Amino acid sequence: MRDVNADRQRVLPRVAPLRRLAVPAGVLAAVAGAFAYVGTVDPNEPGHYPACPLLQYTGVFCPGCGGLRSAHAVVHGDFAGALQDNAMAVLGYAGFAVLWTVWVVRAARGRPLRLDLGPVHLWAAGTLLLVFTVVRNLPFGDWLHP
Repeated sequence: MRDVNADRQRVLPRVAPLRRLAVPAGVLAAVAGAFAYVGTVDPNEPGHYPACPLLQYTGVFCPGCGGLRSAHAVVHGDFAGALQDNAMAVLGYAGFAVLWTVWVVRAARGRPLRLDLGPVHLWAAGTLLLVFTVVRNLPFGDWLHP
C-alpha cells in the first residue's frame, strides 16, 4: 500500500543547488529578454508588431489587446499606463512574478513546484477573462480600452 504522506514529503533528488536553479533562471532570462525587447521596440509606433486580427477585422478588443503596450509601460515604470493598456496583463505579470518566486524558493530548498489547480480555479480564471473581455467592449467599459 502506498504511503500518502511520503508523496507529500517527496523531495527532488540530491542535486547541486545551482543546478536546481538552472531552469527557473532560464525561464527568467527568456521573460526578461522578451520584456527588454518590448521595452526597446515601442508597440505604440505602427509597423513594429502585427495588429490584432480580431480588432482589425471586427473592432472587438480581445483579452490580449494592449498587452504589448502594457508590457512596454511596465518596463518604463509607468504602472498606471500599464493598467490602462491592459489590466489583466498586469495581473498576469504580477502572477508570474509571484509564481516564479515560489518556484525559486522551493527549488532552492530541494522541493518540487506543485500546482494543484482544480476545475474551479480554471473556470474562475476563464470567467474572469470572459467578463473582462465583455466589459471592455461595452460602452460603459471604455475605461478598459487600450
